[in-house]
Amino acid sequence: MRMLLTSDIAPRVAALCRRLNLLLPPDVQEALSRARDRESSPRAREVLDLLLENTQVAATEGLPLCQDTGMVVVFAEVGEDVCLRGSLQAAVDAGVAEAYRQSFLRPSVLADPLRRDSNTGDNTPAILHWEQVPGNRLTLHVAAKGGGSENQSALWLLSPSQGREGIVAGIVERIREAGGRPCPPLVLGVGLGGNFETAPLLAKKALFRPLGQPSPDPELADLEAEILQRVNETGVGPLGLGGDTTALAVHVLSAPCHLATLPVALNVQCHAARHATVVI
Repeated sequence: MRMLLTSDIAPRVAALCRRLNLLLPPDVQEALSRARDRESSPRAREVLDLLLENTQVAATEGLPLCQDTGMVVVFAEVGEDVCLRGSLQAAVDAGVAEAYRQSFLRPSVLADPLRRDSNTGDNTPAILHWEQVPGNRLTLHVAAKGGGSENQSALWLLSPSQGREGIVAGIVERIREAGGRPCPPLVLGVGLGGNFETAPLLAKKALFRPLGQPSPDPELADLEAEILQRVNETGVGPLGLGGDTTALAVHVLSAPCHLATLPVALNVQCHAARHATVVI
């Protein structure tokens, strides 16, 4: 059994929060570059050039990629041979608070959803999910999730008879309605199955997969490809100004569900798909 002090976790979380707010992950940059090269709309190419330029300025000047520095979401994988001494939530929150205060990142968390004057001042608490896995390591998958794209997310409890076409049609229509509000091009996380509460968690978790890496399940990979094609056929385009590139990738995760249900959740991520992982 490996003893891990949660006080040792906070500095790692702080470093990760700083990095992911300033540096767009390489897989996302590469996807934007590929989208720019195949884009047929001159205006859309110009927008993608500006987005790529923004990533370089942020990295060079040490500035946030976006003024919305997000709400921190953490998926923790705790090895079954790890004994955590102390509160993991407290350690994660301490790291988030350090990063957002010392790096002057915008705090966006309200203590009371109905009081706009209740900002906690340090972007805590973080949203923490955890599961036990084999091994003696702690793995933290961390994202800074912006409010604009989160607002365009959705949950459907479909009739099983609506099937695959109902899933695809619902997602496509939602993205068409959203237009430029979630700052496309997008990454779409889709949770399929489970129940009312687990489908959205699957959708959020799907966003952490390396961008564009298809599902290992051939049927889900085929579904991802179909959704991506039909979303891009909407013509919403980068920042909603038209073009071929409304989404960069679609990632689907599924779980068993009751035979009378077909839960589907869509978690929308803007082009600033800020995610990073640390293994302790």
